[in-house]
Amino acid sequence: MRRRLFMNASRAVFAGAALAILLVIIGNQAGVHAQDESPAPPEIILGERLFLETRFAQFFAQFLANGGQVNDPTPSGDPVMNKTVTTNEPLSGPFAGLSMNCRACHLVDEQVDAPGGRMRTYADFARRSPVPAREDGVATAPRNSPSLVNATLHRQDGLLLHFDGEFSTTTDLVKDTFTGRNFGWLPGERARAVAHLARIIREDDGSGSLASDFGNLPYSIVLTGTDPAIPSEFRIPESFRITVATATDAELLNAVAKLVAAYTESLIFSQDESGAFNLSPYDVFLEKNHLPRKPAPGESAIDYSRRLLALIEQLEHGGRLSWVTQNPNKKHRRHLRHVRFVKRNPATEDGAFRFHDHPFTFGAEELRGLKIFFTEARRSVPSPTPGDRGQVGNCIACHQAPIFTDFRFHNTGVTQMEYDRIHGSGSFAKLYIPDLSERNARHDLYLPATEQHPLAKGPFRAIPTPGNPDLTDLGVWNIFANPDFPTSQQRLRRLLCIDLLAVGSPGSAFQTQLSHDALDRLLNSPLLSGQCSQQPLLRHSIALFKTPGLRDLGHSAPYMHNGQFDTLEEIINFYRQSSDLQRRGRLRNGDPELAGIRLNERDVRPLAAFLLALDEDYE
Repeated sequence: MRRRLFMNASRAVFAGAALAILLVIIGNQAGVHAQDESPAPPEIILGERLFLETRFAQFFAQFLANGGQVNDPTPSGDPVMNKTVTTNEPLSGPFAGLSMNCRACHLVDEQVDAPGGRMRTYADFARRSPVPAREDGVATAPRNSPSLVNATLHRQDGLLLHFDGEFSTTTDLVKDTFTGRNFGWLPGERARAVAHLARIIREDDGSGSLASDFGNLPYSIVLTGTDPAIPSEFRIPESFRITVATATDAELLNAVAKLVAAYTESLIFSQDESGAFNLSPYDVFLEKNHLPRKPAPGESAIDYSRRLLALIEQLEHGGRLSWVTQNPNKKHRRHLRHVRFVKRNPATEDGAFRFHDHPFTFGAEELRGLKIFFTEARRSVPSPTPGDRGQVGNCIACHQAPIFTDFRFHNTGVTQMEYDRIHGSGSFAKLYIPDLSERNARHDLYLPATEQHPLAKGPFRAIPTPGNPDLTDLGVWNIFANPDFPTSQQRLRRLLCIDLLAVGSPGSAFQTQLSHDALDRLLNSPLLSGQCSQQPLLRHSIALFKTPGLRDLGHSAPYMHNGQFDTLEEIINFYRQSSDLQRRGRLRNGDPELAGIRLNERDVRPLAAFLLALDEDYE
């Protein structure tokens, strides 16, 4: 098992060993494989401290400009921190009286005991994340904060982060966060933001309440890493060290970002010693029935998902689990005793979840949902009554096990359906979207504000608003072929080109085992250069957003980049609607895989039950 929550690092050092012993005992008694719970490495501990630091924000810089000192408490905090915004009544903010930090939008257990609150997997509760007030009048980000757990796992196509693929490294994302709008900094203020962060690092004396949880060490000492007064649990490796006294502002920002990146990259759902996920009812079900919980060496996630479904069908056909139809409307179960369903959590004494309000269960209903989820369009059997066709989720086209995401970008219709709900059915199809040459020639009119273009209006990375049909969020369209985001371009082009070539191929059949260099040479060859030039790829990028993972959805609602859905049932019904629009040719730039989804009302409940079975007690 892996756990990353060191709110008090010195306390965690001792608690970690005790927890490891306890988990070994539980694992031996209940069949759960426990991973070593040794204390976190020093760079992870310091990375969390920086993740929690509230003095990097523009609000605190203004406090200093008004005569405050780096180690002084603010007399009153940023108002945006007073409350945690939810889809219902707001909760008291865990960092009230302070200014912005990373944890305010990526919560864990801060609201677990609050009425209406619950555990989070490093996500917030808002439909769109609140940001500090500035003179631009912006009150929220255009999107909500995604869960950070599993977000930076290795992927074959290379790392691309944020819903639109803006960042190609975790370090770059952290740098931009500390110097960007979420921390109160306006486009064009990056130099001020970097200088302010560097001042905090240089002048911190280790006396604050946050530092007290991390050994009361000033940043200037702990970052240097060589002072004999630094306890071993806080002595960071040489690759993370920096001499604060002689480092430039930019070097200090980079050092801080590397540490925060190390911390966020350690956030992974529970795994056993073999690297297989192990704490959800789904994982326990697979283990109990001796089904593989991860791909074999060299096996792709999609091939593993197909093999897993075939193994489950083999169990059915072999008599260990069978369904015998006596009439068209009723099915009876036989031989269920041969399949070991899950009724208890083997990792808790009472067999229940600690942080979820539904049972720790994987039974017949969840298994029905699994089969719908894993069934692909190309394998479906047509129903005698076309209007009643169902039980084809085609979900693994984008959500392959065991991570339940392909880390790629798809247009599922979320943008269009929100826009049409505001402006009328069919409005998004008529929305004028400029081509590449017009867009890039008139950057300030069409593209998002950046340090290079601080006055840009960004209408296509905005919240759709009644009375202003020019505003919407086109996702990847804002980033691809945008010269202000150079580091993401090669990976985005590679993914967009592969996806565009896969259109019309069942199950996205255009796949290659070529190296990235060989693939890039192929995409730049005369054979494909026209199809994969920037203009057609830009059209293909309209309203594409990154596929989220589906583990522990119970701790990351509301759902989608715009937080439009509160329940799993709402999401499933959304896909019923968007897949129908795609089949009828009414979804602008919709993902072709949507057409393969065939769900009816009877499929909603088992699919939701299966998705709930991916929950776990992440801490």
